[in-house]
Amino acid sequence: MTRPLANRRILMFVDDIYEDLELWYPKLRLIEAGAHVVVAGPQADKVYAGKHSYPCRSDAAIADIDASDFAGVVVPGGFMPDKLRRDPQVLSLVRSCAESGKLVAAICHGGWIPISAGVYRGVRVTGSPGIKDDLVNAGAIWEDAAVVIDRHFVSSRKPDDLPEFCRAILQVMTG
Repeated sequence: MTRPLANRRILMFVDDIYEDLELWYPKLRLIEAGAHVVVAGPQADKVYAGKHSYPCRSDAAIADIDASDFAGVVVPGGFMPDKLRRDPQVLSLVRSCAESGKLVAAICHGGWIPISAGVYRGVRVTGSPGIKDDLVNAGAIWEDAAVVIDRHFVSSRKPDDLPEFCRAILQVMTG
């Protein structure tokens, strides 16, 4: 089995009411590809409940994360992003990844975090139709597609798009 992301570290965010599949599917797919995935929440070693009650234990506290330790960030959707987009450290981490040309991947409502980080201006993206206006108002170029890749930015609309989303993440990460 090839492990194209061996020795690469990927950051994911978690908080209560995350979209279960949008966190777990990419996390497991990235691990399968050899990446070390760190799931950071407001508190370290805390169990957070997804929209559909699936638990996820955080590996680290967001406050303790340094973007320079990671090759990119993946932002799941659910209602979690609306809460975490108010955390200056979350926005700083996403901004740092974007400015460094590292992966910034968001699915569904996960796009709220890059919007608040101010990194989507002029970037082609997709996301949940429910945040289309937010994306456009943030200066993003909206496309209704299963996945959109624009340089190091990857975005998708919904859980049904997860296979395309994960393939695109791997494509960006492996060049």
